[in-house]
Amino acid sequence: MAQQWRSRFLFLRHAWSVMAGSRYWILPILPLIWLVVQKVYLVINDLNYLPEEVQGPLIAAPLTAIGVFLGMRIIAGEIDDRSLEVAYTVPGGPERLWMIKLSAAMMILISTEILLALGVWLFFTPFPPGALYGALQASTFYLILSMALGTLFRGEAAGAIVTLGVLGLNGLITQFGDNQVRISPFFNPYMFTTGNSNQYTSTEEILAWTIQNRAGMLLAMAAVAALAFMRANRRETMLDGT
Repeated sequence: MAQQWRSRFLFLRHAWSVMAGSRYWILPILPLIWLVVQKVYLVINDLNYLPEEVQGPLIAAPLTAIGVFLGMRIIAGEIDDRSLEVAYTVPGGPERLWMIKLSAAMMILISTEILLALGVWLFFTPFPPGALYGALQASTFYLILSMALGTLFRGEAAGAIVTLGVLGLNGLITQFGDNQVRISPFFNPYMFTTGNSNQYTSTEEILAWTIQNRAGMLLAMAAVAALAFMRANRRETMLDGT
């Protein structure tokens, strides 16, 4: 049993190394720099965040950046590293390898979120626990979307450009968090409870919108991941570039 767990850990460590390099353990720590920058800005300008506001700018934003990077590395990274053909020889099919890498990426995201949550709680303000799910939802969505777009365009650079374009469009539509849209991965129901919100609605409507958003995002992520794997399974197309 111990040998099996050791083998699994070594396999995960290899997946982390392939996606993020030999110093993969630094990746969850990097977003803390974002918190330092935010704290300095707030102190200089004598500002602060409300508990309902931290989900997007303090947790989801740096977490999504990590998600986009890792998503690019899952399949498109193999294309750029010219190791994609090896994936097709893995026992059980390439999907097994990609699912393991996707799971490894999720572990990094969760570890990063824990560190961010502790930093925000200790140095900014306590916040609703549900904000953690909202931030993880946004980062996971863009993790999967960047994986899919990197696969579609057969390269990390092209996939990243399109993903950042979608992310920017999302920001413009939602006014970077000021306008909460139910179909947005960054949907934050707690923003409706602040005095700064210009969108008045009842508690029942907020609950209904939250359920719709969470369920819809799960379905969307599953669909995008399935399409990415279907595209990547077209071996001749992926290897020949036609």
